[in-house]
Amino acid sequence: MLDTTEKQVETLKKLRAKLGLNRTEFSKLVGIPLRTLEEWEAGNRKMPEYVLRFLVYYVLGRNVLFKDKDAEYIDMTEIEDLYR
Repeated sequence: MLDTTEKQVETLKKLRAKLGLNRTEFSKLVGIPLRTLEEWEAGNRKMPEYVLRFLVYYVLGRNVLFKDKDAEYIDMTEIEDLYR
């Protein structure tokens, strides 16, 4: 069983991968300093729960608004299962 920080790291990386962005691009897109994002992804710092929820909703909303017909949707059940 993963602890909370490990779940956050996996969820954050998965969100970034779904957008196809590297850390620098993702940090610019969501307005989070690159160093902070690096610390979160390394598991050195735990992000506030509300920030992760914001990022999940942001990525989901962005995919709905800017979706190509051939692109893959983020399956919310995957994210919920990972986050539990």
